[in-house]
Amino acid sequence: MFGKPRWQLQEVPPKGKKGRKQAAKVQAKALKGAKLEADPKMKKAKNGVPLSKLRYPVPTPEKMVDDKGRVAVGTFDKEFPIINLLDAKDVGVPKFLNRAKVTLWEALEVNFEDISFLTAMSVMGGAVTIALTLVYDKKTGEMTSFMAPMLAKNGYMSENLLDGSATVAKSKLNSVTFENCQNQGRAHVYGQGKGRSKSVSYDLQLTRWSDPAVGSMPFGGNISLYSQKDIFTVEGSVIFNGREYKANDATMAIIDDHRGYYPKKAHYDWITNMGYCTVKGKPVKFGFNLTRNQSIDQDDYNENILWLGDKNDRLPPVYFKHYDYDHWRIYDEYGTIDLDYQVRDRNLVKFNVGIACSDYSITFGDLKGFIIGEDGTKYEIDDVGIGEDRSMKLL
Repeated sequence: MFGKPRWQLQEVPPKGKKGRKQAAKVQAKALKGAKLEADPKMKKAKNGVPLSKLRYPVPTPEKMVDDKGRVAVGTFDKEFPIINLLDAKDVGVPKFLNRAKVTLWEALEVNFEDISFLTAMSVMGGAVTIALTLVYDKKTGEMTSFMAPMLAKNGYMSENLLDGSATVAKSKLNSVTFENCQNQGRAHVYGQGKGRSKSVSYDLQLTRWSDPAVGSMPFGGNISLYSQKDIFTVEGSVIFNGREYKANDATMAIIDDHRGYYPKKAHYDWITNMGYCTVKGKPVKFGFNLTRNQSIDQDDYNENILWLGDKNDRLPPVYFKHYDYDHWRIYDEYGTIDLDYQVRDRNLVKFNVGIACSDYSITFGDLKGFIIGEDGTKYEIDDVGIGEDRSMKLL
């Protein structure tokens, strides 16, 4: 479309004895504190990885955009009471076009025993609402999509994530409602979708399991993207083509609320998983989120997180290497993250109308590898992952 972003062109460290020696020297230099000495914002985790102090949460401001039109950036400890992104100045368009440029998205991802499930609502350009529901069968490797574009009047984003504020999209083909009570540690998501010969309905009660990951990442100037990601235990079920998939103690879910402004030419990669991994041969409940986007400083501003119930571990910047269309590697420069991802199916939205274009895949596939937490614990993963690979040109 307009070329791969710089981080997708980075090569995996070379193989062979010589390559491994060179990679080891680079890693050792970093772990000895070269970056720590150069940047007082950095501190070293117990696993040896330098982590920016800006990755640890501070009290959340009342407003996302202050009275001067500046968007708050950083890592925060709870929900924003006032998400007033339309008040932002200097986001790449005149202020009266903010509504056409802002991205609004709320999604739920759920990992059941036999299926992976995603439902989402997005407002595009201030004029179009899209409701999307995806069901992935882990045994067959096949995904079913229920997607319904509609006029903006048929959907709306919640004002915030407090006290039942709702995100809603309604059509005959697909409907979804998010009742957000994240400040009370819970949420309720329900909806339904219909196709020619297929159908889905769901009603899910969610209880927060670990602290939220709330952040706002600067992309340059006053252009930034906010996200809040919460991990939950689940009660309820999904009924897909007449079969009911009930949540159990192993079922985990993530709600991803993100809103903001992307650069005119933008790209990001994303991957997540939640449920159980293995630590020293024993099952451990967990969840993670890894993203690479156009943050101007990946060390200070990213949304890479490991949820562990009683704590959250901050994770370093990652790279996504696309060996081919369906084979990815996600890794960091310190050897603490290394995941192999084989895409088995995808929901692809691709268009080019000159002034705007998009190449957007939501993917499901086999995810294997490990993540090492801040304290040095190694979490081994062998499960289904959900990913995104998106390039776009916007207003």
